[in-house]
Parts: sequence; structure tokens; C-alpha cells
Amino acid sequence: MPDGGDDLLAAEFVLGALDADGRRAAARRIESEPDFARRVEQWEMHFAPLADAYEAAEPPAAVKAAIDRRIFATAAPPGPQRAGLLQSLALWRGLAAAAFAALLIAVAVPYLASRPEQPQTRLVASLAADGSEVRYLAVYDPGDGQLALSHVAGDRSAGRDFELWTIEGGDAPVSVGIVPAGPAVRLAVPPEARAKLAKGATLAISDEPAGGSPTGQPTGPVISAGDLFQL
Repeated sequence: MPDGGDDLLAAEFVLGALDADGRRAAARRIESEPDFARRVEQWEMHFAPLADAYEAAEPPAAVKAAIDRRIFATAAPPGPQRAGLLQSLALWRGLAAAAFAALLIAVAVPYLASRPEQPQTRLVASLAADGSEVRYLAVYDPGDGQLALSHVAGDRSAGRDFELWTIEGGDAPVSVGIVPAGPAVRLAVPPEARAKLAKGATLAISDEPAGGSPTGQPTGPVISAGDLFQL
């Protein structure tokens, strides 16, 4: 380890080597300490090649059908803005699939094996998008409806704002709010978005005019996105 200490702790968090108390403490530091959040992100990418050690398996046909329904559902009336959002998410999913598969192998399996007495309730997501340098780590606590965002990389343009959205199935995106500038910020999730987040909805950040989208739906490109998972 380059410096022991935090670097070792971040690696153990990604590998799932910490006990329940240690995982909770590390998750709190990800919310509040951007430097530690960056270390976790770096170890996630470092361990991503672990997925290469596992042979490919053919999933049941129903799995692809379910994914297609979630990404390309037509329950909501299609429009130029919605189509652009879904296309951007499709690009992101292709970029992130291998890395997150390794993360699930490294973290979720040891976590389930440990079977802590108090189940984890927080949901986490790593937000990124193809062609964008903007990256965030997100931690959602359903208990208090607070969403913590750690800014890992990427800057916003002058006169523009980042706006966070929840997306579930074919429903129209629901705005969580403008993402304040800063290395570690918190957002109070509005009631209409909490139910979607509790189900593990996708989080997406779009680039919008100052003050947010003027239409109530994303108008700019998706610059960062990710699915929420419970660890």
C-alpha cells in the first residue's frame, strides 16, 4: 500500500474485508471525505480486472427482456428529450458493466457471507458516463431521505448547473434537485423520488442551464449516471 492507513482501509472496503461496523464507518467517510471517496473509486477500478477470471455465462432469455423493458419502455410518451436521456444511459451501461460486475463479486459476496445482525439499509452508486469526466459517488439513506454525493472528478461549465434525476422503468425522470458545487454535498430527496430510490432506481445527472431545467425534464446531456445497490 502506498501509505497504509486510508489506502489500506479503502482497499479492504472494496474487497468486502471489513466487518459490519467497519463498513458503516467507511461508508460515512465516503459521504463526508472526498479524498477517501477518491481512494475507494481508484480501488474499484484497480480490482475491476478480477471479473476477467470468471467465465462468461449465458443468462436466461427473460433477463434481457426485463432489461430491455426497463431501458426502452414506452409507457411514457416518447419525446426528443427522453430519447436522448435513454440513449445516454445505454452508453453509460456499456462502459460500467465490467467494472461493477467485479465490484459486486468483490464486495457483495463477502458481505452476504458475513450475515451481519443488523442489515445494511443504505444504497450506493458510482456515477459515470461515456465521454464525460464527471464522476460522483452517491450514498442514499432511506431512513432520513438524505442523499450524499462525493464529487470525484469533472467540473461544471460557467453558467451551468448539474441536476440530479431518478429514473425507474418507463416512467418520466423525477428531479431530486440541483447538485450544489462542492466536494461533498447532501440533498433532501423529495417524497415523489424517495419511493423510486428505495426500489433501486437509476440516478442520472444532466447538464442544465443555471437554476435547473426549465421544462421539468432533462434538457441537457447526461454527464454521469449509475444504478443504486444495497451493500
